[in-house]
Order: sequence, then structure tokens, then C-alpha cells
Amino acid sequence: MFKVLQTGSLVAAVVTMGLMAGLFASFSYAVMPGLAKVNDRTFIDSMQRMNVAIVNGWFMICFMGALAFAGLAAALHLKGDDRPALPWIIAGFVLYLIVLIITFAINVPLNDRLAAAGDPAEIGDLAAVRTAFEGRWVTWNIVRALTSTGALGCLAWALVLHGRVTGKG
Repeated sequence: MFKVLQTGSLVAAVVTMGLMAGLFASFSYAVMPGLAKVNDRTFIDSMQRMNVAIVNGWFMICFMGALAFAGLAAALHLKGDDRPALPWIIAGFVLYLIVLIITFAINVPLNDRLAAAGDPAEIGDLAAVRTAFEGRWVTWNIVRALTSTGALGCLAWALVLHGRVTGKG
């Protein structure tokens, strides 16, 4: 039963981390480049709407679950014969913790300022609002995409190592 919990928590960490890395990456290579080509009002309106829509149960399960499942997997791998996977799980956990710090320290405050700007139809200087948001948000989202992808790689390798040890026993 213990091995099942170890495996299950690690699989859940890989899946939720993969979903988060994919989300950040898709914003980096598709969403934001697409929005870069629209006018200021459309950009602001679209980002404000996405920032509201993304706060939902499915997102939160993945967003917080990636950290929780990686932490649980690390705790479950502290003892037993599956120690080779532990450093990789910890590395994935730490990398994703960095993603969360960036999110709460940079991206969320930028989102909040964009929301506080109000209805795009009522904003006097749309270009200034967009300029204050877009470049910094995009840059730090790319950092989140790269860091969460690194976390995914670490957790995926941990799963491979876990499988090697589990397959022997």
C-alpha cells in the first residue's frame, strides 16, 4: 500500500505539473504573441477577462496541486529503498515553489493593477495601461514556463527512478 501511495502521489505531481507547465508555455508561445497583435482596448479587455476566468476549481487543483502532490511525494520518499528519486522530487518541488513566488510577487500584482484600471471603454490612456502590464508580465511568464517545465522534467525523471526501484521489489 505504501508503494501505491508513493507512486500515486508522484504520478499526480507529474500530471498537475505538466498541466501547469503547459499552461504557462501556451501563454508564452501562443496566447501572448497573438494578443500582441491586437489593439490596446482588445488586449486589456481580453487579459482582464482571462484573469477572472482562470480562477476556478480546475485551475486551482492544478495550480496548488502541483506543489501539494510534489510535497507529498517527497515526504513519502523520505524512507524506504526509493531514495534515488528523492533529490529529483525535491528539485521539482523547489522549482515550482519559485514559480509560485513569481506568480504571487509579480504576475498577480500586475493582474490586479490591470483589473483596477477599470473598464477598457473608460480608460483614458489605454496604451499606458498596456505598456505598464504587457512587457513585464510576458517576461515573467516566460520564466514561469521555463521553471515549471524544469520542475516537470525533474518529477518525470523521479518517476522513472521510482519505477526502476519499484520494478526490482
